[in-house]
Amino acid sequence: MNSNSSPNANIAESTQPIPASADYQQQTDAVLMLQYGAGDLRAFETLYNRHKGGLYRYFMRHIPEPSLAEDLYQDIWNKVIVQAIHYQPSAKFTTWLYTLAHNKLVDHVRHLSMVNKVLVGSQDDDTAESSIDLKPRQILNEAESEINSVRAAESLKYCIAQLPQAQKDSFLLKEEAGLSVKDIAAVLNTSFEASKSRLRYAYENLRQCLHIKTGRAIL
Repeated sequence: MNSNSSPNANIAESTQPIPASADYQQQTDAVLMLQYGAGDLRAFETLYNRHKGGLYRYFMRHIPEPSLAEDLYQDIWNKVIVQAIHYQPSAKFTTWLYTLAHNKLVDHVRHLSMVNKVLVGSQDDDTAESSIDLKPRQILNEAESEINSVRAAESLKYCIAQLPQAQKDSFLLKEEAGLSVKDIAAVLNTSFEASKSRLRYAYENLRQCLHIKTGRAIL
């Protein structure tokens, strides 16, 4: 999916403006976005404060390096600023926002894959294979050595990182972005049933992982 394309959705947010004297917090995301596109900076401030926490956590869960996660996070808000004047509320704002975020992550992963191929290609086959084989074991061994000292929140972060990518995407869009299964399907360009199934497996896998790491169920 092109990162500049807008997702399709059956239901868009209401764009009927409410009186200017009303509190900005009462306005829908779509109205705020349209007002910002018309030059209302306070509308953007309200929109930013409403979604900054969830979007930041979304990137932090995917990217282990805080500075890189911050860069990707800022890139998305820059896209929002640039595209505001052309914004058309054909889908919920959160669906549109997290489609941009998901596509940014996909582009980042593709870039890393390309770099990794170049690096691995510069080594001999035996060295490359041994390097690839060792990484998962090293990660698991390091995690296992710290199990007794991590808190529940850290255990959850670890377990989320172990999820298959499709399940991780679905779970984070549900928990961090607060999207419905229908909206998740739109962001990930998949079916409603597939998204529902991925969420179910994600929760099951997280429960099992947390039970192993903490000795008790958290989710």
